[in-house]
Amino acid sequence: MKLEGVELRRITMPLVSPFRTSFGTQTARELMLLRVVTDEGEGWGECVAMPDPLYSSEYTEACADVLTRFLVPALAASGPLEATAVAEVLEPFKGHRMAKAALEMGVLDAELRAAGRSFGSQLGATRERVPCGVSVGIMDSVPALLDAVGGYLDEGYVRIKLKIEPGWDVEPVRAVRERFGDDLLLQVDANTAYTLGDAPQLALLDPFDLLLIEQPLEEEDVLGHADLAKLIATPVCLDESIVSAQSAAAAIRLGACAIVNIKPGRVGGYLEAVRIHDVCVEAGVPVWCGGMLETGLGRAANVALAALPGFTLPGDTSASGRYYRSDITEPFVLNDGHLPVPTGPGLGVLPDLDALAEVTTATTWVPV
Repeated sequence: MKLEGVELRRITMPLVSPFRTSFGTQTARELMLLRVVTDEGEGWGECVAMPDPLYSSEYTEACADVLTRFLVPALAASGPLEATAVAEVLEPFKGHRMAKAALEMGVLDAELRAAGRSFGSQLGATRERVPCGVSVGIMDSVPALLDAVGGYLDEGYVRIKLKIEPGWDVEPVRAVRERFGDDLLLQVDANTAYTLGDAPQLALLDPFDLLLIEQPLEEEDVLGHADLAKLIATPVCLDESIVSAQSAAAAIRLGACAIVNIKPGRVGGYLEAVRIHDVCVEAGVPVWCGGMLETGLGRAANVALAALPGFTLPGDTSASGRYYRSDITEPFVLNDGHLPVPTGPGLGVLPDLDALAEVTTATTWVPV
């Protein structure tokens, strides 16, 4: 294929309800979509960076800038366009993994649509549907949390993840366990909110038989996670600390994690996500697919990724209705706690142009 240009489209998607983590509270999801135009067709990418550099050092406008000034021109100048070569072409530019991931996703979608192949078949999916968990934000009160968890269980979600932070950890976990029982698959996510000095507090979660505690310490503190893993019984899962297959291998070797959360945007793309999966499978470390409040485009790709054999824990691949009253694609609807893996060419879904226009705030064409 030959690259003809890339459209950067900013959109704002109102959330069904506010979503609070230790980073802050979101009432809408602002993100950027990429429409990659080639001589053989188009593909869609989704940049999961947030407007502010709070989850990571990346943010939307920085992604737009690096795509416009460096990444798209470099890819255009590299010759024939192949998705498997995108990461190598962009490697000289340090960091900016979310921007790179979005561009690679768009190229891969275009390439697979032209070839009539699906994301799932390309990535190595072995299942036709995947089990789905849901992430529950920090609430104003424990009763409100219990109502929310009860509602998600009624919808059929097979795993609950509670966001936690200092002052909101043991009490909500205890309440959920007492209300919904020991058979509930339950895990917590700290989003780097604790320090190693909080190990005694985190150890208080051990009696609740959690699947895991996700990213309790600051993302660069891999050794701290290794030390923490020796002080608590709850398995430690890394999220923000894992940015590549290399970093995953190092964290596993150091004993910093027993489980890995793979977010394709965070690690530079779906092809690198597959490499992390392979590293973890070889090491006997379970993986699951995290979420970044994606639209139906990113959700389709995530569901395809989560169908790989090493994804043995339910991911954050929730139904569209968990976050959005209306999506920009046909909505993903939960069926018996699962979502189907799209089988159509490329992502297997396309944006509804009318719905897309309603949430679009700006577009920029990047010529080549």
